[in-house]
Amino acid sequence: MNRFSIVSMCIAASFAAPTAFAASDTVRIGVITSLSGHAAESGAQMKAGIDTWLRMHGSTVAGKKIEVIYKDDTGTQPDIAKRLATELITRDKVDVLAGFVFTPNAMAAAAIADQGKKPMVVMNAAASALTARSPYVTRVSYTIAQSAKPLAEWAYKTGARRVYTVVADYAPGLDAETWFNNTFTALGGKIVGSVRMPMGSVDYGAFVQRIKDEKPDAIHVFLPNGQPMVSFTKAYREKGLDKANIRFLGGEGWGDEDVLKAGGDALVGIYSSGFYSYTRPGAENAKFVEAFGKTVGGKMQPSFLAASSYDGMALIANTLVKTKGNADGATFMNALKGYTSSSPRGTVTIDPATRDIVQTMYIRRIDKQGTKLVATEIDRFDGVKDPAKEAGK
Repeated sequence: MNRFSIVSMCIAASFAAPTAFAASDTVRIGVITSLSGHAAESGAQMKAGIDTWLRMHGSTVAGKKIEVIYKDDTGTQPDIAKRLATELITRDKVDVLAGFVFTPNAMAAAAIADQGKKPMVVMNAAASALTARSPYVTRVSYTIAQSAKPLAEWAYKTGARRVYTVVADYAPGLDAETWFNNTFTALGGKIVGSVRMPMGSVDYGAFVQRIKDEKPDAIHVFLPNGQPMVSFTKAYREKGLDKANIRFLGGEGWGDEDVLKAGGDALVGIYSSGFYSYTRPGAENAKFVEAFGKTVGGKMQPSFLAASSYDGMALIANTLVKTKGNADGATFMNALKGYTSSSPRGTVTIDPATRDIVQTMYIRRIDKQGTKLVATEIDRFDGVKDPAKEAGK
Protein backbone atom coordinates (compact mmCIF):
# COMPACT_ATOMS: atom_id res chain seq x y z
CA MET A 1 0.00 0.00 0.00
CA ASN A 2 1.28 3.48 -0.84
CA ARG A 3 2.53 5.12 2.35
CA PHE A 4 0.47 8.23 1.69
CA SER A 5 -2.74 6.19 1.55
CA ILE A 6 -2.31 4.37 4.86
CA VAL A 7 -4.60 6.63 6.86
CA SER A 8 -8.12 5.75 5.71
CA MET A 9 -10.91 5.25 8.21
CA CYS A 10 -14.69 5.01 8.04
CA ILE A 11 -16.77 6.29 10.96
CA ALA A 12 -20.41 6.70 11.81
CA ALA A 13 -20.39 8.14 15.33
CA SER A 14 -21.32 5.36 17.76
CA PHE A 15 -23.30 3.48 15.13
CA ALA A 16 -21.80 0.51 13.31
CA ALA A 17 -22.53 0.60 9.58
CA PRO A 18 -24.29 -2.66 8.58
CA THR A 19 -22.52 -4.51 5.80
CA ALA A 20 -25.88 -5.23 4.20
CA PHE A 21 -26.23 -1.67 3.01
CA ALA A 22 -25.95 -1.37 -0.74
CA ALA A 23 -24.14 1.59 -2.27
CA SER A 24 -27.47 3.23 -3.10
CA ASP A 25 -28.37 3.18 0.59
CA THR A 26 -25.17 4.96 1.64
CA VAL A 27 -23.81 8.46 1.11
CA ARG A 28 -20.03 8.40 1.30
CA ILE A 29 -18.14 11.55 2.31
CA GLY A 30 -14.43 11.60 1.54
CA VAL A 31 -12.59 13.91 3.94
CA ILE A 32 -9.08 15.04 3.00
CA THR A 33 -7.32 16.58 6.00
CA SER A 34 -3.99 16.64 7.84
CA LEU A 35 -3.88 13.74 10.26
CA SER A 36 -0.08 13.73 10.52
CA GLY A 37 2.71 16.24 10.02
CA HIS A 38 2.93 19.85 11.14
CA ALA A 39 -0.82 20.46 10.86
CA ALA A 40 -1.98 17.28 12.61
CA GLU A 41 -3.67 19.32 15.36
CA SER A 42 -5.76 21.12 12.74
CA GLY A 43 -6.73 17.77 11.24
CA ALA A 44 -7.66 16.46 14.67
CA GLN A 45 -9.94 19.47 15.18
CA MET A 46 -11.57 18.92 11.81
CA LYS A 47 -12.16 15.23 12.46
CA ALA A 48 -13.51 15.91 15.96
CA GLY A 49 -15.93 18.52 14.59
CA ILE A 50 -17.28 15.99 12.08
CA ASP A 51 -17.47 13.25 14.71
CA THR A 52 -19.30 15.60 17.05
CA TRP A 53 -21.98 16.32 14.46
CA LEU A 54 -22.47 12.56 14.05
CA ARG A 55 -22.60 12.11 17.83
CA MET A 56 -25.32 14.74 18.15
CA HIS A 57 -27.39 13.97 15.05
CA GLY A 58 -26.75 10.36 14.14
CA SER A 59 -25.45 8.75 10.97
CA THR A 60 -28.68 8.41 8.98
CA VAL A 61 -29.95 11.27 6.82
CA ALA A 62 -32.92 11.13 4.45
CA GLY A 63 -32.95 7.35 4.78
CA LYS A 64 -29.28 7.10 3.80
CA LYS A 65 -26.40 5.86 5.92
CA ILE A 66 -23.61 8.41 6.22
CA GLU A 67 -20.13 6.93 5.84
CA VAL A 68 -17.05 9.12 6.30
CA ILE A 69 -13.74 8.09 4.76
CA TYR A 70 -10.67 9.97 5.99
CA LYS A 71 -7.52 10.51 3.94
CA ASP A 72 -4.32 12.07 5.30
CA ASP A 73 -2.70 14.73 3.11
CA THR A 74 0.19 15.04 5.66
CA GLY A 75 0.24 18.84 5.43
CA THR A 76 0.58 21.35 2.61
CA GLN A 77 0.82 18.78 -0.18
CA PRO A 78 -1.33 19.65 -3.21
CA ASP A 79 -0.04 16.70 -5.28
CA ILE A 80 -1.02 14.29 -2.52
CA ALA A 81 -4.42 15.96 -2.08
CA LYS A 82 -5.07 15.66 -5.80
CA ARG A 83 -4.19 11.97 -5.80
CA LEU A 84 -6.32 11.31 -2.72
CA ALA A 85 -9.30 13.09 -4.27
CA THR A 86 -8.91 10.91 -7.35
CA GLU A 87 -8.75 7.74 -5.24
CA LEU A 88 -11.80 8.75 -3.25
CA ILE A 89 -13.89 9.34 -6.36
CA THR A 90 -12.71 6.49 -8.56
CA ARG A 91 -11.94 3.74 -6.04
CA ASP A 92 -13.92 4.56 -2.91
CA LYS A 93 -16.90 5.87 -4.89
CA VAL A 94 -17.53 8.83 -2.58
CA ASP A 95 -20.47 11.12 -3.25
CA VAL A 96 -19.04 14.24 -1.59
CA LEU A 97 -15.51 15.54 -1.01
CA ALA A 98 -14.88 17.58 2.13
CA GLY A 99 -12.23 18.84 4.54
CA PHE A 100 -9.10 20.73 3.41
CA VAL A 101 -6.98 22.58 5.93
CA PHE A 102 -4.84 24.29 3.27
CA THR A 103 -5.79 26.28 0.17
CA PRO A 104 -3.22 24.68 -2.21
CA ASN A 105 -4.58 21.24 -1.35
CA ALA A 106 -8.16 22.38 -1.82
CA MET A 107 -7.32 23.98 -5.17
CA ALA A 108 -5.76 20.75 -6.38
CA ALA A 109 -8.71 18.65 -5.23
CA ALA A 110 -11.22 21.11 -6.71
CA ALA A 111 -9.95 20.26 -10.18
CA ILE A 112 -10.78 16.60 -9.51
CA ALA A 113 -14.19 17.46 -8.05
CA ASP A 114 -14.90 19.50 -11.15
CA GLN A 115 -13.93 16.67 -13.48
CA GLY A 116 -15.94 14.16 -11.51
CA LYS A 117 -18.87 16.53 -10.97
CA LYS A 118 -18.78 15.81 -7.24
CA PRO A 119 -19.83 18.31 -4.54
CA MET A 120 -16.89 19.57 -2.49
CA VAL A 121 -17.41 21.19 0.93
CA VAL A 122 -14.40 23.22 2.10
CA MET A 123 -14.16 23.24 5.89
CA ASN A 124 -11.17 25.56 6.33
CA ALA A 125 -9.05 26.70 3.34
CA ALA A 126 -9.59 30.47 3.21
CA ALA A 127 -8.37 31.90 -0.12
CA SER A 128 -11.18 33.84 -1.78
CA ALA A 129 -10.54 32.37 -5.24
CA LEU A 130 -11.21 28.81 -4.14
CA THR A 131 -14.97 28.71 -4.69
CA ALA A 132 -14.47 30.17 -8.15
CA ARG A 133 -12.35 27.15 -9.08
CA SER A 134 -15.40 24.98 -9.76
CA PRO A 135 -19.20 25.26 -9.57
CA TYR A 136 -19.09 22.12 -7.41
CA VAL A 137 -17.19 23.83 -4.57
CA THR A 138 -18.81 25.47 -1.54
CA ARG A 139 -17.22 26.72 1.69
CA VAL A 140 -18.39 26.76 5.32
CA SER A 141 -15.35 28.35 7.01
CA TYR A 142 -14.42 31.91 6.02
CA THR A 143 -12.09 33.93 3.83
CA ILE A 144 -9.17 36.01 5.09
CA ALA A 145 -10.80 39.10 3.60
CA GLN A 146 -13.99 38.34 5.55
CA SER A 147 -12.01 38.72 8.79
CA ALA A 148 -9.57 41.51 7.88
CA LYS A 149 -12.03 44.02 6.41
CA PRO A 150 -14.35 44.24 9.47
CA LEU A 151 -11.29 44.47 11.73
CA ALA A 152 -10.00 47.48 9.80
CA GLU A 153 -13.44 49.12 9.90
CA TRP A 154 -13.70 48.54 13.64
CA ALA A 155 -10.18 49.87 14.27
CA TYR A 156 -10.97 53.11 12.45
CA LYS A 157 -14.41 53.42 14.07
CA THR A 158 -12.86 53.15 17.53
CA GLY A 159 -10.22 55.81 16.99
CA ALA A 160 -7.17 54.24 15.35
CA ARG A 161 -5.63 56.46 12.67
CA ARG A 162 -2.06 55.15 12.39
CA VAL A 163 -1.50 51.38 12.13
CA TYR A 164 1.58 49.23 11.65
CA THR A 165 0.98 45.85 9.97
CA VAL A 166 2.86 42.60 10.58
CA VAL A 167 2.03 39.52 8.52
CA ALA A 168 3.64 36.19 7.73
CA ASP A 169 5.09 36.12 4.23
CA TYR A 170 2.70 33.62 2.64
CA ALA A 171 -0.58 33.85 0.75
CA PRO A 172 -2.99 34.16 3.72
CA GLY A 173 -0.76 36.78 5.34
CA LEU A 174 -0.58 38.80 2.14
CA ASP A 175 -4.38 38.61 1.80
CA ALA A 176 -4.76 39.89 5.37
CA GLU A 177 -2.32 42.73 4.70
CA THR A 178 -4.06 43.73 1.48
CA TRP A 179 -7.59 43.74 2.87
CA PHE A 180 -6.77 45.42 6.16
CA ASN A 181 -4.52 48.08 4.63
CA ASN A 182 -6.79 48.93 1.70
CA THR A 183 -9.89 49.13 3.90
CA PHE A 184 -8.17 51.21 6.57
CA THR A 185 -6.62 53.72 4.17
CA ALA A 186 -9.88 54.07 2.23
CA LEU A 187 -11.53 55.20 5.46
CA GLY A 188 -8.83 57.84 6.01
CA GLY A 189 -6.33 55.94 8.14
CA LYS A 190 -2.61 55.65 7.50
CA ILE A 191 -0.38 52.57 7.41
CA VAL A 192 2.82 53.84 9.03
CA GLY A 193 4.83 50.70 8.46
CA SER A 194 4.54 47.15 7.24
CA VAL A 195 6.69 44.05 7.61
CA ARG A 196 6.37 40.56 6.17
CA MET A 197 7.83 37.98 8.52
CA PRO A 198 9.60 34.89 7.14
CA MET A 199 7.65 31.69 7.73
CA GLY A 200 8.87 29.87 10.83
CA SER A 201 9.91 33.04 12.66
CA VAL A 202 9.49 32.97 16.44
CA ASP A 203 11.94 35.70 17.52
CA TYR A 204 10.15 39.00 17.11
CA GLY A 205 11.93 41.27 19.59
CA ALA A 206 13.74 43.50 17.06
CA PHE A 207 10.65 43.89 14.88
CA VAL A 208 8.46 44.78 17.84
CA GLN A 209 10.93 47.44 19.06
CA ARG A 210 10.87 49.00 15.59
CA ILE A 211 7.08 49.15 15.77
CA LYS A 212 7.16 50.76 19.21
CA ASP A 213 9.54 53.44 17.97
CA GLU A 214 7.08 54.31 15.19
CA LYS A 215 4.38 55.04 17.84
CA PRO A 216 1.31 53.77 15.93
CA ASP A 217 -2.16 53.69 17.47
CA ALA A 218 -2.37 49.95 16.78
CA ILE A 219 -0.64 46.99 15.17
CA HIS A 220 -2.41 44.57 12.87
CA VAL A 221 -0.93 41.06 13.10
CA PHE A 222 -1.53 37.98 10.96
CA LEU A 223 0.65 34.97 11.75
CA PRO A 224 0.20 31.20 11.48
CA ASN A 225 -1.81 29.62 14.28
CA GLY A 226 0.04 28.38 17.34
CA GLN A 227 3.52 29.27 18.53
CA PRO A 228 4.21 32.23 16.17
CA MET A 229 1.11 33.99 17.54
CA VAL A 230 2.09 33.28 21.14
CA SER A 231 5.72 34.37 20.66
CA PHE A 232 4.73 37.65 19.02
CA THR A 233 2.23 38.49 21.75
CA LYS A 234 4.85 37.90 24.43
CA ALA A 235 7.29 40.19 22.61
CA TYR A 236 4.53 42.82 22.41
CA ARG A 237 4.24 42.72 26.21
CA GLU A 238 7.96 42.52 26.92
CA LYS A 239 8.68 45.57 24.78
CA GLY A 240 5.90 47.50 26.52
CA LEU A 241 3.66 48.20 23.54
CA ASP A 242 0.62 47.63 25.71
CA LYS A 243 1.82 50.27 28.18
CA ALA A 244 2.39 52.61 25.24
CA ASN A 245 -1.32 52.25 24.40
CA ILE A 246 -0.64 50.52 21.09
CA ARG A 247 -3.62 48.28 20.51
CA PHE A 248 -3.10 44.73 19.27
CA LEU A 249 -5.38 43.64 16.40
CA GLY A 250 -5.40 40.00 15.28
CA GLY A 251 -7.45 37.72 13.04
CA GLU A 252 -9.11 34.36 13.58
CA GLY A 253 -7.51 31.83 15.94
CA TRP A 254 -6.58 34.11 18.83
CA GLY A 255 -9.51 32.76 20.86
CA ASP A 256 -8.54 29.10 20.40
CA GLU A 257 -7.60 27.02 23.42
CA ASP A 258 -4.05 26.19 22.30
CA VAL A 259 -3.21 29.87 21.90
CA LEU A 260 -4.93 30.93 25.13
CA LYS A 261 -3.13 28.24 27.13
CA ALA A 262 0.29 28.90 25.65
CA GLY A 263 0.00 32.69 25.71
CA GLY A 264 -1.51 33.00 29.17
CA ASP A 265 -1.90 36.46 30.66
CA ALA A 266 0.21 37.98 27.87
CA LEU A 267 -2.92 37.76 25.71
CA VAL A 268 -5.18 39.77 28.02
CA GLY A 269 -6.47 42.89 26.31
CA ILE A 270 -5.71 41.97 22.70
CA TYR A 271 -8.43 42.28 20.04
CA SER A 272 -9.25 39.93 17.20
CA SER A 273 -11.76 39.43 14.41
CA GLY A 274 -13.27 36.03 13.71
CA PHE A 275 -16.36 33.86 13.52
CA TYR A 276 -15.87 31.47 16.44
CA SER A 277 -14.35 30.91 19.86
CA TYR A 278 -15.30 28.08 22.19
CA THR A 279 -15.89 30.62 24.97
CA ARG A 280 -18.62 32.47 23.05
CA PRO A 281 -22.03 32.64 24.80
CA GLY A 282 -25.25 30.90 23.78
CA ALA A 283 -27.10 27.65 24.35
CA GLU A 284 -26.26 26.20 20.94
CA ASN A 285 -22.53 26.67 21.42
CA ALA A 286 -22.77 25.27 24.96
CA LYS A 287 -24.34 22.06 23.59
CA PHE A 288 -21.68 21.83 20.90
CA VAL A 289 -18.82 22.34 23.36
CA GLU A 290 -20.27 19.71 25.70
CA ALA A 291 -20.70 17.14 22.92
CA PHE A 292 -17.24 17.95 21.52
CA GLY A 293 -15.73 17.29 24.95
CA LYS A 294 -17.33 13.83 24.98
CA THR A 295 -16.07 13.14 21.47
CA VAL A 296 -12.44 13.87 22.38
CA GLY A 297 -12.58 12.62 25.96
CA GLY A 298 -12.01 16.09 27.36
CA LYS A 299 -8.58 16.38 25.73
CA MET A 300 -9.21 19.71 24.00
CA GLN A 301 -11.73 22.46 23.32
CA PRO A 302 -13.13 23.09 19.82
CA SER A 303 -11.32 25.59 17.63
CA PHE A 304 -12.85 27.64 14.82
CA LEU A 305 -11.85 24.79 12.52
CA ALA A 306 -13.89 22.27 14.51
CA ALA A 307 -16.91 24.60 14.40
CA SER A 308 -16.73 25.01 10.63
CA SER A 309 -16.32 21.24 10.13
CA TYR A 310 -19.38 20.63 12.31
CA ASP A 311 -21.26 23.15 10.17
CA GLY A 312 -20.01 21.43 7.03
CA MET A 313 -21.72 18.23 8.13
CA ALA A 314 -24.88 20.19 8.91
CA LEU A 315 -24.88 21.64 5.39
CA ILE A 316 -24.39 18.21 3.80
CA ALA A 317 -27.21 16.71 5.88
CA ASN A 318 -29.61 19.57 5.25
CA THR A 319 -28.96 19.41 1.52
CA LEU A 320 -29.51 15.65 1.42
CA VAL A 321 -32.85 16.14 3.16
CA LYS A 322 -33.82 18.62 0.43
CA THR A 323 -32.76 16.23 -2.33
CA LYS A 324 -34.32 13.19 -0.60
CA GLY A 325 -30.88 11.60 -0.37
CA ASN A 326 -29.81 12.34 -3.94
CA ALA A 327 -26.09 13.27 -3.91
CA ASP A 328 -25.79 13.86 -7.66
CA GLY A 329 -23.44 16.81 -8.09
CA ALA A 330 -25.70 19.19 -9.98
CA THR A 331 -28.74 18.31 -7.87
CA PHE A 332 -26.80 18.71 -4.62
CA MET A 333 -25.23 22.05 -5.56
CA ASN A 334 -28.54 23.48 -6.73
CA ALA A 335 -30.23 22.40 -3.48
CA LEU A 336 -27.67 24.09 -1.18
CA LYS A 337 -28.19 27.52 -2.72
CA GLY A 338 -29.58 29.85 -0.09
CA TYR A 339 -28.85 27.38 2.73
CA THR A 340 -29.52 28.99 6.12
CA SER A 341 -28.99 27.47 9.53
CA SER A 342 -28.29 28.24 13.15
CA SER A 343 -24.83 27.22 14.31
CA PRO A 344 -22.56 27.34 17.37
CA ARG A 345 -21.15 30.51 15.75
CA GLY A 346 -24.55 32.11 15.05
CA THR A 347 -26.69 32.20 11.91
CA VAL A 348 -24.94 31.15 8.69
CA THR A 349 -26.10 31.12 5.09
CA ILE A 350 -24.60 30.16 1.75
CA ASP A 351 -24.54 32.92 -0.87
CA PRO A 352 -26.30 31.37 -3.88
CA ALA A 353 -24.20 33.44 -6.28
CA THR A 354 -20.76 32.53 -4.91
CA ARG A 355 -21.36 29.39 -2.82
CA ASP A 356 -19.37 31.07 -0.03
CA ILE A 357 -20.55 31.45 3.52
CA VAL A 358 -22.29 34.58 4.81
CA GLN A 359 -21.93 35.03 8.55
CA THR A 360 -21.37 37.28 11.55
CA MET A 361 -17.80 38.35 12.21
CA TYR A 362 -17.15 39.17 15.86
CA ILE A 363 -14.66 41.59 17.34
CA ARG A 364 -13.34 39.88 20.47
CA ARG A 365 -11.22 41.06 23.39
CA ILE A 366 -9.26 38.55 25.46
CA ASP A 367 -10.30 38.95 29.10
CA LYS A 368 -9.50 37.06 32.26
CA GLN A 369 -12.49 35.79 34.21
CA GLY A 370 -11.25 34.25 37.43
CA THR A 371 -8.52 31.90 36.30
CA LYS A 372 -9.85 31.49 32.75
CA LEU A 373 -9.09 33.46 29.60
CA VAL A 374 -12.12 34.13 27.40
CA ALA A 375 -12.71 35.84 24.07
CA THR A 376 -15.36 38.44 24.92
CA GLU A 377 -17.45 39.60 21.97
CA ILE A 378 -17.52 43.40 22.08
CA ASP A 379 -18.80 44.20 18.58
CA ARG A 380 -20.19 42.36 15.57
CA PHE A 381 -20.61 42.71 11.83
CA ASP A 382 -23.64 40.75 10.65
CA GLY A 383 -24.24 39.27 7.22
CA VAL A 384 -20.63 39.55 6.07
CA LYS A 385 -20.02 38.17 2.59
CA ASP A 386 -16.60 37.56 1.08
CA PRO A 387 -15.40 41.11 0.32
CA ALA A 388 -13.16 39.92 -2.49
CA LYS A 389 -16.10 38.64 -4.48
CA GLU A 390 -18.18 41.70 -3.58
CA ALA A 391 -15.39 43.92 -4.94
CA GLY A 392 -15.26 41.89 -8.13
CA LYS A 393 -18.89 42.45 -9.04
